[in-house]
Amino acid sequence: MIKKPAFQFLICLVIFLSMGASVFAQSGREELEKRRIELQNEIRRINELRVSNQKKRQSVLGQVEDLNQQIQSTENLIKVTNQQANLLTREINTNTNKIAKLRKDLEELKDDYAKMIRRSYKSKSQQSRIMFLLSSQSFLQAYKRLQYMKQYSNYRHQQGEEIKANTMELQQLNSQLVQQKEQKEALIAENRKTRAQLEINRKSQQDLMATIKQKEGQFASQIRQKQQAIDEIDRAIERMVRESIAKANKESGSSERDTYELTPAARALAADFANNKGKLPWPVRSGTVSMRFGKHPHPVVKSAMVNSNGVRIDTEEGGKARAVFNGTVSEVQAVKGANKAVMLRHGDYITIYNNLDEVFVKRGQEVTTGQDIGTIATSKSTGKTTLHFLLFKNTEKMDPAAWIYKM
Repeated sequence: MIKKPAFQFLICLVIFLSMGASVFAQSGREELEKRRIELQNEIRRINELRVSNQKKRQSVLGQVEDLNQQIQSTENLIKVTNQQANLLTREINTNTNKIAKLRKDLEELKDDYAKMIRRSYKSKSQQSRIMFLLSSQSFLQAYKRLQYMKQYSNYRHQQGEEIKANTMELQQLNSQLVQQKEQKEALIAENRKTRAQLEINRKSQQDLMATIKQKEGQFASQIRQKQQAIDEIDRAIERMVRESIAKANKESGSSERDTYELTPAARALAADFANNKGKLPWPVRSGTVSMRFGKHPHPVVKSAMVNSNGVRIDTEEGGKARAVFNGTVSEVQAVKGANKAVMLRHGDYITIYNNLDEVFVKRGQEVTTGQDIGTIATSKSTGKTTLHFLLFKNTEKMDPAAWIYKM
């Protein structure tokens, strides 16, 4: 036999878990919808860029790179809408079960209520309430009978209110179920259209890739030339980092050149930064990674290798670069071939925001997480708005994808 306190605890636990599951489902639904809208905007932006670049007679290589991005975003959109549809299926099943149980409970309540009304009616026809009280053998018995009649009346009222509440809840659940089914049908229809567009894009990709295969050596040469320019920019940024560390240490009376001398406050900030690994916000409000960290084969011409000290993120025209963490502006410099760069210091961690057209901060300024630090430049030749984002610990290059949330 379960003791009363233990039983009450079990009831509370069940209610808590039910509420937690509901909140979790709501959170998951909102996050998926937000991601779906982001991907739709991303696909729209890439498509507009492709149309614009086709008018400018963009190179075949550039067309394939843009198309690859669009295909990847479209595949992600299909994945997200599938997740939304699956979530709705689970919610529909849950609500269907709730409705079945509510209907059963409501029928039982109505049946009990009808029986109670019949009993009450028979009681009234046989003997009035006054006679029922007057026939009492003592004052105490009369008092008890009066209390019984009050409790019976209250119980009838309570049963009536419970029927109303259950009926209303049933109507709301039915309405919610209809909405969920409509939402699911809309998602399925959207997915159907998205898949059709994906097939068109894949066919275009195959046609362009056939052209590239015929002139692979020529395109590999173009990629190597482009990589040389990237290497030069990366070397310039590495110099900026070393010089900035040496300058900061010199100002604090240290001769160390490659590692920051940390104050207690700087050490605490660095620890806080490290604790947020994998949870830092993106350095743009929305965007797509067009080039990842490190050395790897080119996504189109596999025989050519590419390398990057950071990541390159394509975003909308006029997009702003924003700080991924609290810090201090260490440097604002022009970088040959890449407009302007802003270097933020977070203890002995460094984030760099390169290819800025306009800068909103100055050296020595304190910045906060999410603060806009500059407008990202748009290339006149490609039409792309690309942020070059790098992350260092002292002079050690680090992969931003390991630090930025879901990069």
